[in-house]
Amino acid sequence: MVTSVETLKLSKEVKARPLSEWPTIAVELLGTQTRLIQGKQYRHRVIECGDSGEPLILIHGIGGHAETYARNLHNLKNNGFHVFAIDALYHGFSSHQPYDDDDRTTRQAEALADLIDALGFPYAHVEGESMGGAITMEFGLKFPEKSGKLIMNTGVGGVNWKKTDFPQNPGGGDTLAELSKASILTPSFETVRKRMEWLVAEPSRMTDEMVDVRLRLYSFQDVYESIKRVYRVADDSPRDWNREPKYEEEDLQGFKPDGLVFWTEKNPGQGPAFGEYAASKIRGAKFYNMLDAAHWPQWEKPEEHDQVLIDFILG
Repeated sequence: MVTSVETLKLSKEVKARPLSEWPTIAVELLGTQTRLIQGKQYRHRVIECGDSGEPLILIHGIGGHAETYARNLHNLKNNGFHVFAIDALYHGFSSHQPYDDDDRTTRQAEALADLIDALGFPYAHVEGESMGGAITMEFGLKFPEKSGKLIMNTGVGGVNWKKTDFPQNPGGGDTLAELSKASILTPSFETVRKRMEWLVAEPSRMTDEMVDVRLRLYSFQDVYESIKRVYRVADDSPRDWNREPKYEEEDLQGFKPDGLVFWTEKNPGQGPAFGEYAASKIRGAKFYNMLDAAHWPQWEKPEEHDQVLIDFILG
């Protein structure tokens, strides 16, 4: 039985424009700046929007990059945030070394703390999507003093959950691993597009442009070799994607920041019943379930996604 968890209620009705009317990524990124920031330990690539307000860092999922949040930057900036969409450690043009396959999420959380220090902030609000959600949860556990409000979007990290018999959506099991391996072992428009269609509730919601961005990113040899390690297909990598959970449910009662588990109706594999259960086990966390979206709510329903963050952080 799921312990009672508070559901986040939006403060206003969200009006969404059709996805077909959204401009290109390049147009959305006008008025932002992309830069490399050198921290004490790591190099960080960020897309920055705004120059004042509370810092809000946005972290993509496995194999991804900062452009994941192209549709959200200006709206979040216009609602009072100084926004940074980033390439996570080992991804894009952020640092690729030293690589730690055994405890990757801890290193990524350390890199997030390194970035916050390099930016000169005492703390930051953070949203992480999928792998980014696991990084965000790890960050909250390891660095509560640097944590503002934390949003775990369709990912909550490696936990030995006591309940596992949740209703499953299509696309679970080994589907993501197989699509990911194909997209990096034989990178082509077709294999990368099929991998990225897994992220959305309808294939038409993934644009060819976003596929082109990811495929071009993989054409940089150093980025490509790093993602091969991340996907565990490099010559010296373990081949098993499954990792031993590093936390027990009880450990999540030590989560000190204000947290939100942000799930979706059509998330591949684990659906909203799992997200609500996870929220109930994280001390003080709230829960939000977006309808008619899969693994990329920030891209599929950007206006609603942004309002969730605005209401949770500022409400």
